Amino acid sequence: MSTRNRNMSRRDFLKSTTVAAGIAAISPMIVFRAEAAAGPGELLMSPATPNPNGAIERLFLLKGDPLAGPVTRIVTAEGNPVPAPALAAGDRRVLRLMHFNDLHNHLTDQHAKKGDTHRLSQMVRKLREARATAGEHEVVLFVSVGDDHTGSVFDELVGWNPEEFVADPAYRAYSAAGLDLAVLGNHEFDRGAELLRMGLKRDATFPVLSANVHGSAFMKRDEDYVCAAIAEAKGLRIGFIGLTTAVDTRVGQPADPKLAVASPVEAIRNVLPAVAEVSDVVVILSHCGFGSGSHRSGKAGAARMIGEGDLDIAAAAGPLTDKPIVLLGGHSHTRLNSDGIDADNVVEGVLITQAEANGKYLGDIAMSIAAENGRKAWFSSVGLHPVKTRDDRVKADDPTYASLEHDGDYDAGFEAETIAPLLKALESKLAEEIGQVADDTLLSTERTIADRYIREVAIANFMNDALVARSATFSGGKIDIALFNASGLQTGIAKGPLTFKGWYDVMPYADNVHVATMTGAQIRDMLNNNAKRFVRPEEVAAGKLDLSQFISRGLLHFSSALRYRVEFGTSAAEAKAVDITIAGAPIDSVLDKTFKVAFNTYVSLGGFGEAWNGKPISGGVAGDIASMDLRKLDYDHTGLVYRNEIIAHIRDLKVITPDNGARLDGRLVTG
Repeated sequence: MSTRNRNMSRRDFLKSTTVAAGIAAISPMIVFRAEAAAGPGELLMSPATPNPNGAIERLFLLKGDPLAGPVTRIVTAEGNPVPAPALAAGDRRVLRLMHFNDLHNHLTDQHAKKGDTHRLSQMVRKLREARATAGEHEVVLFVSVGDDHTGSVFDELVGWNPEEFVADPAYRAYSAAGLDLAVLGNHEFDRGAELLRMGLKRDATFPVLSANVHGSAFMKRDEDYVCAAIAEAKGLRIGFIGLTTAVDTRVGQPADPKLAVASPVEAIRNVLPAVAEVSDVVVILSHCGFGSGSHRSGKAGAARMIGEGDLDIAAAAGPLTDKPIVLLGGHSHTRLNSDGIDADNVVEGVLITQAEANGKYLGDIAMSIAAENGRKAWFSSVGLHPVKTRDDRVKADDPTYASLEHDGDYDAGFEAETIAPLLKALESKLAEEIGQVADDTLLSTERTIADRYIREVAIANFMNDALVARSATFSGGKIDIALFNASGLQTGIAKGPLTFKGWYDVMPYADNVHVATMTGAQIRDMLNNNAKRFVRPEEVAAGKLDLSQFISRGLLHFSSALRYRVEFGTSAAEAKAVDITIAGAPIDSVLDKTFKVAFNTYVSLGGFGEAWNGKPISGGVAGDIASMDLRKLDYDHTGLVYRNEIIAHIRDLKVITPDNGARLDGRLVTG
């Protein structure tokens, strides 16, 4: 691949295309049958309807088991159309991919004082301009690289069960925007595959891909999603393969126990050669994270475990074909190639790029492709378009004014036609006042973010104590201890009225309540393991960790019955919990006694990359320290929504005060 085009103008780049002529023979990879069905080593090619608002002219879905072994042929029914090569020698096409990842339902971010930031509508404006001005031989596709759910109040339209489902706001908005394809991210499964399937059926007019998700009782491969697809536009055949992280997807839940995610590297090895054989260029949509094993970037303030990541996938994919391959990434929230192609992001000839997260950027990669040359003479231009944030308080003479969003920066028609009705449906829910905050000295966002990884946190104390209080209504009886992970605390709260949205922003993740029975000895072991996860005083002093980002160590905060002190020692390996008491009793006196401990879903499933699963503690903790495997505990899966229980408690209190739980009480002493 050449990187010489970093300074190539769009006009010069488009001049590299020529007029197509002639049709070559159909690939021998494709086999016609009277009654086509995919057998071992085969994928079934089925014509499908592309998103009518998108840019794909013909769409073919590839169905079958991509994990059973290498795919050696593609079958289709006699009489079906197939993607045939259409570019004669010397002909070129420009494929332009406008992409985003990890939007997490940040379609439009509302702010009472600054004004609303219209993230998706800004992207739509750029997309529509690009499509309107595209040359005769330029194809402009729009794709999402996963994690389209979990992170904003729009999630509430999905509900928590089929009866509560109103809409899948992400998929509905994407369909109207002209999205061509998407991949399944790990957070798509946060509210369960049954609700995800409802969203796909009702609101997605584009295909969703994953070659390594399998086994769900609700999501049927080849019906609700497929492993790969071939898109045709202006004579160019574009193969797409979807991959989902095998580390952070919520598998093993009681409602869908057989849902699983296989190795993305195994999947790409099985599927890519066949897809490449019937494509001019292959696009891998990888929601697996940038890196290999672990990586520190994006939303991670320290190293984060990702398992088989994009570097592994690209290394496996590159030698499998001589066709051009690009890998559009997600999951790790990494900003790549913002200043043009970075040579470090090209592995085995595969260009890897990613557009950070939460709608901060729209990725834009353009490729000039001559089909007969494979990877020998293709050129790529890559970059990121910043999505502007809104602040109507800033005056026109302010130096930052031009960098902020203004009315001409987004597609107002799309916002009015598509996003506004979704906001209207949320209006009463968002604005609902659930209580008052008497004093925010200890509860502010600034205090919460500064303290959550290093010391006792007032808002965590309040949450955990609230859940213990609410457990008096649980069918399984009252719990003794509640816990919550530090990385799940996203903001604090302000003095005055507290709305549903205000508390949603504190804990936006989709967690249920799971109650485990633990002995005093197990609780002691958990606290000792937890002590090794704190950001240590010398790390704070060195200033090498960004405490405003995720420190993915799985640090836990607890309710008031559990009190202890952390001795840091000279290293994380030496850190331990001492002076432990449970309900006033020294830990040594209750080692054999059992207690009911409430977990949030994320931690009960082992914390994924934050490692409460027997794997080494992550997030930059030195020493390869094994984590305690909390998955082995015996859980009562209550089905209760963690956030809803806290909100119910706030409604009962009416006013949050230090006297009713919003305080520091010395339950955790560090140093």
